[in-house]
Amino acid sequence: MKKIAVIGAGTMGNGIAHVFAQGGYQVNLIDISEESLNKGMATIIKNLDRMIAKEKISEADKAATLEKISGHTSIPGGVKDVDLVVEAATENLDLKLKIFKELDSLCDSNTILATNTSSISITQIAEVTQRAEKVIGMHFMNPVPLMQLVEVIRGRATSDETTKTIMNLSEDLGKIPVEVNDAPGFVANRILMPMINEAIETLHNEVAGVSEIDTVMRLGMAHPMGPLQLADLIGLDVCLSILNVLHDGFENPKYAPCPLLVNMVMAGKLGVKSGEGFYDYSESKKAEKVAAQFN
Repeated sequence: MKKIAVIGAGTMGNGIAHVFAQGGYQVNLIDISEESLNKGMATIIKNLDRMIAKEKISEADKAATLEKISGHTSIPGGVKDVDLVVEAATENLDLKLKIFKELDSLCDSNTILATNTSSISITQIAEVTQRAEKVIGMHFMNPVPLMQLVEVIRGRATSDETTKTIMNLSEDLGKIPVEVNDAPGFVANRILMPMINEAIETLHNEVAGVSEIDTVMRLGMAHPMGPLQLADLIGLDVCLSILNVLHDGFENPKYAPCPLLVNMVMAGKLGVKSGEGFYDYSESKKAEKVAAQFN
């Protein structure tokens, strides 16, 4: 494989484009607007600069990585003659089905179609294409440039050849791929989201406060960050979407989203992306933190 298309320049999409380009692949980064593409590229540049500051890469490495990324505002123009498409759009089934149906009609018959979905059925997505054997899940973890794991999810019709190709490709990117079968939430989110939901229930039931819950999980369970802070990082809307997929898929009440989570999403408190979730990420709070360093 030499040429990759990534659909979506948001948090996951720009991270995926970053690691492919840094791995030496030509990348077409696709989003619906120039503004979204510019934000995605700004994030990639920021992350590359952090790597330079930590002496992990050189200025020449940064330049070489950026040269391999080109932006596109339409799918037809961005997926021409690519070997692999990685869809990293919003976690919405209808949107993904629409994208994959379009990709199937535009891409060469040998092109593998992958989705970065964190919970939606690969088999269901593949059904809208005429190449189910070439449809696969490639679930990167956030933040993509730093996290090593890639869940490689086989749909019911995904071929051994496609799976082997994506496993090898993930290793070539310096990642550690783990092959799993298609089920709601796969492995990572089937285990993670109920834990996050239970942390939210614990807060909702006033057993303890936000920082107290996160401190218990960090210090008592050796987690790098507490579940409520992690939920903010993932995005509370994404957490809610995944829990809904689990709840609908398994028809088990243990996956029902906590009412507090539902209400926060309805109120637009989505975590880091909106400036407020279980923690406050507003510019005023950032300014307070900076000022505190000098006091």
